[in-house]
Amino acid sequence: MSKRAKKTSYEASVAELEAVVARMEQGDMPLEDALQAFEEGVRLSRECQQLLKAAEQRVTLLTADGEEDFLADD
Repeated sequence: MSKRAKKTSYEASVAELEAVVARMEQGDMPLEDALQAFEEGVRLSRECQQLLKAAEQRVTLLTADGEEDFLADD
């Protein structure tokens, strides 16, 4: 299975993004490597945003029907 086809978790994507940022912050990358790292960072950032949006939609769906009951349990 290819790296992109593999389903990843939000936490794994964030960890990978943090590693990319740390490598780039060192400042000693050749330009081409820095561009590739930047592209990977953008891809990971978008993946994280999509995962968060999907989670938000699931929570909205789960609480929409019984919102009064859900809030009353507090």
